[in-house]
Amino acid sequence: MTTSRIADVLVAGLGPAGRTLASRAHAAGLEVVAVDPHPDREWTATYGAWADELPSWLPAGAVASRVDEPAVWAGRPHVLNRAYCIFDTAALRAALPLDPVTVTAGRVRSLDPGGAVLDDGRRLRARYVVDARGVPVTAQYAQQSAFGVVVDEPAAAPALESRSAWFMDWRTDNGTVSGDTPSFLYAMPVGAGRVLLEETCLVGRPPVPLQELRRRLDARLTARGVPVDGSERIERVRFAVEAPPRRRDGVLGFGARGGLMHPATGYAVGTALATADAVVTAMRNNADPDEVLWTRAARAVAALRSVGLRALLRLDATSTAEFFSEFFELPPAHQRAYLSRRDDLAGTAAAMWKLFGAVPPRMRGALVRAMW
Repeated sequence: MTTSRIADVLVAGLGPAGRTLASRAHAAGLEVVAVDPHPDREWTATYGAWADELPSWLPAGAVASRVDEPAVWAGRPHVLNRAYCIFDTAALRAALPLDPVTVTAGRVRSLDPGGAVLDDGRRLRARYVVDARGVPVTAQYAQQSAFGVVVDEPAAAPALESRSAWFMDWRTDNGTVSGDTPSFLYAMPVGAGRVLLEETCLVGRPPVPLQELRRRLDARLTARGVPVDGSERIERVRFAVEAPPRRRDGVLGFGARGGLMHPATGYAVGTALATADAVVTAMRNNADPDEVLWTRAARAVAALRSVGLRALLRLDATSTAEFFSEFFELPPAHQRAYLSRRDDLAGTAAAMWKLFGAVPPRMRGALVRAMW
């Protein structure tokens, strides 16, 4: 077995979370090694985040579009007084430079507190080891799936209906009927005069298959008079929204692998950007970064969010729309607490309690059962 010198930080996985941590650790003066099977592979997914989640060090050019008042249709339209951003993925990567991080193309066989062993037998060593490889898509984990097309703004106009964006549109002009697993339209400008129109299954175990989401999207766009001819850029999405149990062996999970993905929304990139510097500071101070990420309050919020995920998995299409109609009627501070404040236990609990009191009585049973 070939053994390397000991670095300060080893990062396994160079998706958005891993690249963020590797880049920020190097910027802080730490010696970083990173390993990924395809370290130069471009990111093809569309990533979004709430504008108030973005760290001050992120350059403005990393954002491709910003919507100041995205809308939700859940029983009726709701306007969100919270700006939402779509990243320019190429610019985001450029804002997270890896030069001169030592990058190795390879697949990790195993990780331990002292480093990594690759499939070819090489041993990489570091004082801090970070697992940012994402979560395997298996039947074990609840998943989000989506199928979308990118069209010019004029073509998308009938779907937007004079709105700047639909964050969620739960109307059933996608051809669904009672008993179907629900899905919604996510209609978001992605920059350069283009709009992503995406049919999304928020969460399922199993999720709605991509072919079915494609059928639903076609039905919805036909119903709204959106012209598509098959030449549009296609986006296919399927990922786990749950994470394996938190590691306690000295290896730090980060990003989706570390439980930073919101289990009821599938959002993780903004959280990785926002938390990376705190993790790096702990490393520089020879402290335990796991204790920084997973305070008692953060662990409690994660448990409450898991209750929210289980509740969503129990709701039918009608109840899901009613659930989000009531959620987006909550005071903005409650919405932010549940969606973004991963260590705001009081705010998260208050949001969930207020929502429990607002939903129809027949829905409360599902919410109560989700607690067990």
